[in-house]
Amino acid sequence: MGDDMTIVVEHLALGGSGLTVMVKDTLDIAGYPTRACSRALNDAPAAGVHAQVVKDVLAAGCRIIGKTSLHELAYGTTGINHFTGTAANPLYPGRIPGGSSSGSAAAVAAGLCDFSLGTDTGGSVRIPAACCGVFGLKPTFGRVSRAGVMPATSSLDCVGPFARNIETLIAAMQAIDPSFKALPSVDGVRVGVLSVEANPEVQSAVDAALNASGFELQSTELPGMAAAYDAGMVVINRETWNACGHLVATGLVGEDISGRLLAASETTDAALAAAEQVRATFTAQVDALLAQYPVLALPTLPDYPLLVADAADTRAVLGMTAFVRAFNLSGHPALTIPLKGASGLPVGLQLVAAKGADELLCAVARQLAQPL
Repeated sequence: MGDDMTIVVEHLALGGSGLTVMVKDTLDIAGYPTRACSRALNDAPAAGVHAQVVKDVLAAGCRIIGKTSLHELAYGTTGINHFTGTAANPLYPGRIPGGSSSGSAAAVAAGLCDFSLGTDTGGSVRIPAACCGVFGLKPTFGRVSRAGVMPATSSLDCVGPFARNIETLIAAMQAIDPSFKALPSVDGVRVGVLSVEANPEVQSAVDAALNASGFELQSTELPGMAAAYDAGMVVINRETWNACGHLVATGLVGEDISGRLLAASETTDAALAAAEQVRATFTAQVDALLAQYPVLALPTLPDYPLLVADAADTRAVLGMTAFVRAFNLSGHPALTIPLKGASGLPVGLQLVAAKGADELLCAVARQLAQPL
């Protein structure tokens, strides 16, 4: 599990002597180009200033030691990249690392750094974290600065950390979010367990972890998830086309990504307006449910991660984001805890909390992770 150039695209030595950090190559670091692992950006100029979150990490005394690989242009869920190579999944060889923040998850799983940073627009922190067997957190939308992060404009994207354990994940949040407070008590917290259709082994692992947690559990429904998933796809397609569509004309974007971008270019204004209506309705639905249960729980992935050999068609595996994408649309914070299924393969337990309740989310995760 040593340094793998499919994981690390740039070696660095910036900052103090604290926790070691690697960052996804969509975050600007002054003096280095931000290429998003795309041939179309291979000659990109060096960034003039650090992204704000990079400044915050350095101000916290951390040491940034590398930039990590990703699914090209952060527009895919498998992590497969035909230009730079696909990051190996250190703990589950042969399985996809997940995308788009594949290298960030793999770097943590391989022990190359204490924590890493990725971005999550439709599951791109939680999916690779679950695939690689580590913790991953998508903060409340807007809570962590996106200044200096590609794409420059997004209504979905969040910078979030990966770590091998919950305490380091909490330390990472304290580094990237100066407003992050002490964790609250979890006494009396009720967890609403969402009913979803998942692989029985996945669901069994999630249920076992929840039952061992000591929390009061109650099954509940969130019927708007399917519509929110579809709406989230509409929004991400329009926003990614707006940000990256001009690169298709270079002829240097990978065939799989350029095909998706061209399809995204056909997103209509009417479809986008309808998606925004779904966003408003679903957000209100989640808020109402969180008023009953401070934390919601469900699997991160509906099934085990695919073998790389079976995941060639990115569009065919978008369903792996079925349980995560809706919470990008709504903007709620969400965290994935690594588990194992009966077959010895990775399972993620996803927790969701109210907007701004990132500290409570981490506190509940810490208690859930204790027996594991």
